[in-house]
Amino acid sequence: MQHKDRREFLGLGAALIASAALSSNLKASEHDHTAHGGIKRQLTFVNNPKRVLSPATIITPPEGKNYNPVVTLNGWSLPYEMKEGVKEFHIIAEPVVREFAPGMVVNCWGYNGTSPGPTIEAVEGDRVRLIVTNKLPEHTTIHWHGLILPNGMDGVGGLTQSAIATGETYVYEFTLRQSGTFMYHPHADEMVQMAMGMMGMFIIHPKKPQEHRVDRDFCFLLSSYDVAPGTYTPNPSTMTEFNLWSFNSRVFPGIDSMNVRVGDRVRIRVGNLTMTNHPIHMHGHPFEVTCTDGGWVPKNARWPEVTIDIGVGQVRAFEFVATQEGDWSFHCHKSHHTMGPMGHSVPNMLGVKQDDLTEKISDLMPEYMYMPMGKNGMAEMQDMADMGMALPENTLPMMSGQGPFGPIEMGGMFTLVKVRANQPKRDYSDPGWYNHPQGSVARKL
Repeated sequence: MQHKDRREFLGLGAALIASAALSSNLKASEHDHTAHGGIKRQLTFVNNPKRVLSPATIITPPEGKNYNPVVTLNGWSLPYEMKEGVKEFHIIAEPVVREFAPGMVVNCWGYNGTSPGPTIEAVEGDRVRLIVTNKLPEHTTIHWHGLILPNGMDGVGGLTQSAIATGETYVYEFTLRQSGTFMYHPHADEMVQMAMGMMGMFIIHPKKPQEHRVDRDFCFLLSSYDVAPGTYTPNPSTMTEFNLWSFNSRVFPGIDSMNVRVGDRVRIRVGNLTMTNHPIHMHGHPFEVTCTDGGWVPKNARWPEVTIDIGVGQVRAFEFVATQEGDWSFHCHKSHHTMGPMGHSVPNMLGVKQDDLTEKISDLMPEYMYMPMGKNGMAEMQDMADMGMALPENTLPMMSGQGPFGPIEMGGMFTLVKVRANQPKRDYSDPGWYNHPQGSVARKL
């Protein structure tokens, strides 16, 4: 049965959940990452990075940095070398394997062994040299999204340069004339290459370190994929009906939380390279939008928000002062984007008796395990998953994530901002679940 037919079949009422059955030596684990001046962090990497990382990722910067580096969720910043006053970065475009959460890996295309690619960090006024080698099975380019640069460095295949053929290496070199939050991605066969995960963040710090300084600075990209249940490769033809909505190609509960201390001024930088807008909502704290990919927002033009809509191809950076202890939800407010694989064209089955529907569907499609939308709500599916229902290979549960009080019932574009009074300065490690003071939790009457 063709993939399209399966989606139509799902639209007849079969919402899907799937198991974390895949056994892989790419299983995630937490590592103490001490790059950037010894700042303690816990980032999620695969167990055997040599298997998936390219040589360019192990270049060691020969000198310190005059800026407060960003923390890339489930990622890292690309090292550079100083050569005759120029910061030289090596970038390899190549097929990669990305673990979206323990139990699911996806065949992506990316940079330097991962998708999204590593974050590029530099300083306003720097001269940068970006040496790009193409190891993809087709040609590519890199566009430096939002940067002011010479036209011939803009990375649009056929318009400003020849495409970088397989096996070729091109050099981009220019001076950084602004500071702020930007992205990089291909402008060659971009429907395929971006659908396969080719993207990354480009952070330019102010020339004067005291300008726009914050205590904690996080960044990540919004990305989406269509990976059919039981398969490993995204469908690049999909335009809107994606089934994996992710922060930095990771989904909850496999994504890093943002861990801060009370009193910290926190910046969160978000780029959107999906095919739709995302209203990103944070619980517990209002924030102000302080930067876009067009530049910094003047202080007298900022206003308070708790949700910011990030359009296609846009970057938004917002800041807040962490005042309220706790584990605060941080998510896209489009509810389908906080769920895992499912058929979105699901007819309303609420209140409909459907006890034998799963058996009939299994007879028609024995290679897959489908569940009907619950009679009383989709939470029934979470209950069945908890009971150990067998599910398809390499597909995550639709509603996943366990909290201290039970199932959180969200995945996809969802993570947590963890605010603690006793979180040490410059310590980004996960403090665990919040210990609520007595009498401060909603109670049953």
